[in-house]
Amino acid sequence: MRSIDYDSEQHQDYARGRALTQQQLHVWMSAFEAALPEPRPLAGLDVGSGTGRFTPALARAFGPVIGVEPSVRMREVAQTQSQHPGVRYLPGTAEEIPVPSDSADYALMAWSWHHVQDKPRAARELARVLRTGGRLLLRTNFSDHHPRPWWLESFPRGYEADASIYQPLHEVIATFTSVGWRVVSFGTVTEPSSGTRGAMLERLRLRTLSFFAQLSPDELEAGFHRLEQAVAADPDAPAPVFAEPLLTLELR
Repeated sequence: MRSIDYDSEQHQDYARGRALTQQQLHVWMSAFEAALPEPRPLAGLDVGSGTGRFTPALARAFGPVIGVEPSVRMREVAQTQSQHPGVRYLPGTAEEIPVPSDSADYALMAWSWHHVQDKPRAARELARVLRTGGRLLLRTNFSDHHPRPWWLESFPRGYEADASIYQPLHEVIATFTSVGWRVVSFGTVTEPSSGTRGAMLERLRLRTLSFFAQLSPDELEAGFHRLEQAVAADPDAPAPVFAEPLLTLELR
């Protein structure tokens, strides 16, 4: 996939383009709660925390959280818009997490694994910073377990281009199990509707999804033209829901 420099693109619109409704956030937090160990509180890491979409909610639910994010601009937005007394945001990557060994009970990687350049190194680094029995919540798509959101069909090569960003599930699992992780669970979370089709189109126009960086200008123009025509037929209709993958791993 084409890499994205969030310091020069997307940071201004990311929080708005990728915003979750309170109902959507509740559903994800319930899924995370079911996957995390007891007792609470827990020391957490939000690796690839971006603008802090989940970080304060994790702190409220489970205990202190460190958001690890390589983009200066994304961290600036998080520090301004996603504050919580139990949250700190630090520069770092999945391959270089700026915390001591055996210092966290869990890590969340939500929509960030596909950005990791050296995945085997990241799996080892996550094993370093988590305690034995710690959990990794990996919210990512997989090329063979793809949610196929409704709007993708409007874009040339839509499903093909989006799936090409991600690895197959077995490949991700092999990366982790080869360095001491075990699979706890794999399933899907059905996220509630994000609102109307018209409102979703407005967020998509901000192009804050990695998918859009994979298309040519002509493909983007054609895709948005088709999508606008489709939405215009009933802009107030609820945006369809779909099930998104969640892989939970445990450090042995």
